[in-house]
Amino acid sequence: MIDEIARPDDVRRQNRRLVLAALRRHGHLSRTDIVAQTGLSPSTVSAITTALIAEGIIGESRDGDVTSNRRGRPQVALTLNPEIATVATVELALNLVHAVLFDYKGQMIAEEFRRVPTLEATTDDLIGSMCLMLDNLLENRPATAGRLMHISMGVQGVTDAASATMLWSPITPDSNISFGAALSERYGVAVAVANDCNMIAEALRWIDSEHYAEDFAAILLSHGIGMGLYLKGQQFVGAHSSAAEFGHMLHVPNGALCRCGRHGCIEAYASDYAILRRTSGQDENTQPAQDVDAATFGDVADRARAADGEERAAFRKAGQAIGSGLRSLFSLIDPVPVALVGPGAGVFDLIEGELRGIVSGTSGWGSTQDLNIRCYPEEHPLILQGCMMTSLLHLDTQIFAPGDIKEAPLKRAV
Repeated sequence: MIDEIARPDDVRRQNRRLVLAALRRHGHLSRTDIVAQTGLSPSTVSAITTALIAEGIIGESRDGDVTSNRRGRPQVALTLNPEIATVATVELALNLVHAVLFDYKGQMIAEEFRRVPTLEATTDDLIGSMCLMLDNLLENRPATAGRLMHISMGVQGVTDAASATMLWSPITPDSNISFGAALSERYGVAVAVANDCNMIAEALRWIDSEHYAEDFAAILLSHGIGMGLYLKGQQFVGAHSSAAEFGHMLHVPNGALCRCGRHGCIEAYASDYAILRRTSGQDENTQPAQDVDAATFGDVADRARAADGEERAAFRKAGQAIGSGLRSLFSLIDPVPVALVGPGAGVFDLIEGELRGIVSGTSGWGSTQDLNIRCYPEEHPLILQGCMMTSLLHLDTQIFAPGDIKEAPLKRAV
């Protein structure tokens, strides 16, 4: 088979993306630095940066340090123009809506938290709260801020990325909520809606591109259990969901009751509500708690560390469940680096032994030390950054592509 020859327009777009990505990662770069970072020729970099400057997408800066350690003619630092666009991010979690505005460089402009009783909230309640927050942030943003050009939303639940819809979530009674359509109609911009675990994976890939590169898994261990998965440099998207539903893989047939209504899911053994249900002496078919206080969970973890009792046994069960899920996953794909995120990452010492012991039986793993795991106890900053990068990369690839800039963007939303 003969590979399709890339069209010149595609090559130009890809080269521009490389330049913008290099500037986004490093903040300030000279043209010589961009050549080194991207592997493009000096003439190509010169042509691209000249066009980007003319379009107002990047500018020359005297704030960088690219000239400090060089001899000869001083180098001019280039940087992204923060005022050319504003993007908005929205995180929907249990009883929480978090909205933030960022400029084109990824710097925070403004943010707002709102406690929303999501367990009783209707579709109109949720959309109304989001719009009130975004309206307030947009109305009060600085005069120098660019116009709103994209919105990204991270949702705790099952989502369809293609239609920007939340299909189901344990944190709210309504399902099939078209957040994307509602926000796009109100603000006149494209909207991305994805599972919060996918946003975490996107953030990790950007924060540490060397470690989280082609293949890795980001597992959220919180009130729910979820996974964002990258394979061969592409985020995994299921046939009916935008994420890998790791928490709802079967662990024990006809086992403990999960929030999803089924029995035996990994989440029914490894989530915070599962651990507290076991340590409180409740039957495993008791309806899962709707919310778990962080201090209460911390007290259980402290007792597990202090003595070998029911609390430590509950964490061992959690480790077995997560390890079982990873072992099943690694039986289908090559073993990959794993990031554990959220409150469960903060108690990794209590689950690590059982987890590694289960995974060590996977083909291709010689010992319990082979599994590469890093822990991130705070999930919300990663969800936020993943949403931000989703929006900014959309601008880089879809909006600020060759021939798409006709005039400088307006400074305020119409």
